[in-house]
Amino acid sequence: MKKKYGFDNDLYLQTQSAHIRDRISKFGDKLYLEFGGKLFDDYHAARVLPGFHPDSKINMLAQLKDIAEIVIVINSNDIEKNKIRGDLGITYDVDVLRLIDAFRGYGLFVGSVVITRYSDQPRVITYEKKLVSLGIKVYHHYSIAGYPSNIPYIISDEGFGKNDYIETQRKLVVITAPGPGSGKMATCLSQLYHENKRGVKAGYAKFETFPIWNLPLKHPVNLAYEAATADLKDVNMIDPFHLEAYGETTVNYNRDVEVFPVLNAMFEQLLGESPYKSPTDMGVNMAGNCIIDDGIVSKASRDEIIRRYYNALCSKRAGSENDDEIARIELIMSQANIQASDRPVIAAANEKAEETGAPAVAIELPDGRIVTGKTSSLLGASSAMLMNALKELGNIDDDLELISPKIIEPIQDLKVCHLGNHNPRLHTDEVLIALSICAATDPRAEVAMQQLEKLEGCEVHSSVILSQVDKNVFQKLGVNLTCEPVYQTKKLYHR
Repeated sequence: MKKKYGFDNDLYLQTQSAHIRDRISKFGDKLYLEFGGKLFDDYHAARVLPGFHPDSKINMLAQLKDIAEIVIVINSNDIEKNKIRGDLGITYDVDVLRLIDAFRGYGLFVGSVVITRYSDQPRVITYEKKLVSLGIKVYHHYSIAGYPSNIPYIISDEGFGKNDYIETQRKLVVITAPGPGSGKMATCLSQLYHENKRGVKAGYAKFETFPIWNLPLKHPVNLAYEAATADLKDVNMIDPFHLEAYGETTVNYNRDVEVFPVLNAMFEQLLGESPYKSPTDMGVNMAGNCIIDDGIVSKASRDEIIRRYYNALCSKRAGSENDDEIARIELIMSQANIQASDRPVIAAANEKAEETGAPAVAIELPDGRIVTGKTSSLLGASSAMLMNALKELGNIDDDLELISPKIIEPIQDLKVCHLGNHNPRLHTDEVLIALSICAATDPRAEVAMQQLEKLEGCEVHSSVILSQVDKNVFQKLGVNLTCEPVYQTKKLYHR
């Protein structure tokens, strides 16, 4: 079945690139471009805007590599708390290193790392030493009392003036971060202050995919963004400055609206007048103009809200204190007029688990068919579901054994008797390796392997929280996974 798209990625690259180049031309010596969201792997955008490529933004930026440099910003509190990127399962501090490698892989110059809200925290000091040992320049930015309301103090030697001046070499300076709340905008504003003191004509613009300014406030795409940032308590809102200046209703979010008077006052102080009349003016986001099927993106966004809800429930079960986050997503679900039962795989997995008395997993195939997998002596529920799905997609008889027990049993023996595992059942990575071995001699197993690419974008639900191994495999396959917020066993320690 041909995959349906609701977003024109080629049109997006063309129009977005043109707008960024136009913005660069409107400023003098240097442009600080705040890049929100994920540059390399914006899987949230890919999920809510089917057709959007996760690496679209970095491919566009690579076209400007001769005039661009990258500055990566990380909040010291995120280092202290070991904050984790939910989509990759790695901490923000580790992600900085990953980002540097990835940028360099595209031929982009990474100038430095900025640690914001710096206050001599022990873990942060250790992290900084690691960066310096790797040859990376590190700068400190500090918390400013009264930010963002006390404008005279902020735009002074005691405010932005206390921050380190970031030495940059290129005309276009891209300010990015592992995730939201890192202090990207404040870093840009601080640099404008320092550049002005040095007689450098510098400007600022903002590249933020969400919320999409020219979609309705309560459009599912924008609500999905609120769900994605529920832990930050971000709220989408009508841009009051844009409405007053142009009589046009546009959507922005609270942090940009709150900080706009600071930016406006800074431009007025530095340039005599501000080039922007609203937070919306600051942006260059053309994503809303590239939606070609609103029904498809709306459904995808509603699915994303439900997934965010289950992720929050599982995080709570794992020990996170996020009752407020759960309550906020529940409110968003109400605003979007959706409930968990709108995701068919949830009921299918839970019903199979109740029927068998053991963990179960369900997947919704591209054509809407639901396939389940149950726990057996040989396979875990995820592995069983995966095999059943590949059979269904490859029109292979369900009773056919693609992997002989004679192959599975030696793997189980290796796991339990030699590698110290207590669970003999095959995880998804192990069953795929076994299937690939069988595919060398069995044409039907080869057909099953050929179906793997069709799983991308499919919805999956587990009746229990899965192991990290299975989560990682599903992520690499591109499936959209949720789990019930319960563990398979009553043990206190779960890997």
